[in-house]
Amino acid sequence: MRIKLFPVMLIIALISCKQSDNSQRDTSSPILGTWKLISSKIIADEDTTVTFPIKNQEMIKIFNKDTFAFFKQDTNASKGDSAVFDAGAGTYKLNGEDYSEHLEYCNYRGWENKDFNFKLRIANDTLVQTGIEKIDSLNVNQEIIEIYVRRK
Repeated sequence: MRIKLFPVMLIIALISCKQSDNSQRDTSSPILGTWKLISSKIIADEDTTVTFPIKNQEMIKIFNKDTFAFFKQDTNASKGDSAVFDAGAGTYKLNGEDYSEHLEYCNYRGWENKDFNFKLRIANDTLVQTGIEKIDSLNVNQEIIEIYVRRK
């Protein structure tokens, strides 16, 4: 009888040890993970420009413990002048809603080694990032509003 129960008990033990994908996500900070941009606008002077969504383009932003990265590309594998690929990465700090980025790497080289301060709000699976991007050398002074949803 004991021999017949051993395989059943072994299977039950193995099944109970299996973790679901959601339980493997680090929940020590709500920002960690991959986020997909669904909406973006820029406010410069008195003008508001919707900069995303753009047909046939996607953008994601990834956060680990202290580093972020973003990637944007066209979804139709364009070549030549119609190809789109933007990327950047750096370090960040999050203290409540106060979020700051130090952009170390960027395909727009004039943006590299710059610091930006934002407000970050997370509700369920939605992340809203707002704040000012200012780079005097590039004559950039604009407010951004970006809305992301968590990628599953």
